[in-house]
Amino acid sequence: MLDWEGKRRIRVLVVDDSLVFREVLMRGISSDPDIEVVGVAKDPYEARDKILQYRPDIITCDIEMPHMNGIEFIRQLLPQYPLPVIAVSSMDESALDALKAGAVEFVAKPSFMTPGRVEIFLHDLIDVIKAASQAKVVGRAAAPGPSASGMLHSISKDSDRIIVIGASTGGTEAIHSVLSGLSPSSPGIVIVQHIPPVFSRMFAERLNLACSLRVSEAKEGDYVDQGTVLIAPGDRHITLVKVGKRFKVECRRGEKVSGHCPSVDVLFESAAKEAGNRAIGVLLTGMGQDGARGLLAMRNKGARTIGQDERSSVVYGMPKAAYDMGAVEVKSALRDIPRMITAMLN
Repeated sequence: MLDWEGKRRIRVLVVDDSLVFREVLMRGISSDPDIEVVGVAKDPYEARDKILQYRPDIITCDIEMPHMNGIEFIRQLLPQYPLPVIAVSSMDESALDALKAGAVEFVAKPSFMTPGRVEIFLHDLIDVIKAASQAKVVGRAAAPGPSASGMLHSISKDSDRIIVIGASTGGTEAIHSVLSGLSPSSPGIVIVQHIPPVFSRMFAERLNLACSLRVSEAKEGDYVDQGTVLIAPGDRHITLVKVGKRFKVECRRGEKVSGHCPSVDVLFESAAKEAGNRAIGVLLTGMGQDGARGLLAMRNKGARTIGQDERSSVVYGMPKAAYDMGAVEVKSALRDIPRMITAMLN
C-alpha cells in the first residue's frame, strides 16, 4: 500500500503470544503513516504462514513464546526468508541471544504498561522499524579468522595510542567481530554502541567472555589502559580526558547529540581534542549520521580513520555519512578491520 505521498509503506508482521500486546503493537505502529501492519501471529508456526501470505518487509518478534521461542524461530527463519527481524523483549540477556541469532535490532518491552511508558516504547519501536527497513540480512561478513588475532604484540606497553569505535544498528555483532580480531596488547579501546541502559552492561559482560580483551561497562574516572575496552553506559555520554600518557573517561547524563545519548560524535570529538594523531577512529554499521562529524574532526587532527563498507554493513548509514563528508581515510569490509587497525598501529 502507498501513503498519501505515493511512497510504499513499510509492511510489518507482528509476532507475539500476548493478545493484549499484539493489539498495542498493531495500533501503535499503524499510527505512523509510513508503516502498515499487514498481519499478526501468536506463535512462530502461525508467523511462518503469515510470512508466505503477506510478504512483510519486517518482523517484530517476541522472544518468550509457546511451541518455539523467538531465538530459535529467528535461527530457522533467516536461511529461508532473509527478513529484518526486530526482537521485542523484556530487559534480559535473551535480547542479546536474539541479536546473535540474526535479529538486526531489539527494543525493550515496557516493564509497566502505563500510558507514558507505552508511548515512549512505541516511539522507539517506530524509529527502529524505519531504520531496520534499510537493513541487509543477506551477505553479512563473518568474524575474522584466527590470522587476524595476535598481530598487536609489538605495541609498546607505554603507548599513548587510543582506539575509539562507534556503531548502531547491527553493531553488537560487528563490535564482537572487530574485538575478536585484536590481541590483549591492543591500545585501550572506548566504544559507543547505541543500546539501552542495562543492556550495555550485559553486552560488555558478554564481550568480556568472548574475546581476549578485558571488557567492561565504563564508569566515571575509569582509565583506558592497554588491553582494556570500555563500553559507554546506555544512557550516558562518554568522553576522553588525557592524564599524562594515559586516558581516562568521563561519563555524564545529557541531552541527545546527533539524536543519541550516548553519542558517537561526543566520543569522537573528545578523541580529536585529547588524542589528536595518537587516535584511531572506527565507524561501523548504523542508521543515521551520528559519528560522521566527530570522525571528520579526528581526521582533521591527524587521527587515522576507518569506515565499514556498504557490503558488510547491516545498515550503511553512519559510515556512508562519514565517507561522503571526507572523514573516512580507509573504507574496509568488517572482517578486515582488525588487520587495518594493526597496520595503522605498526
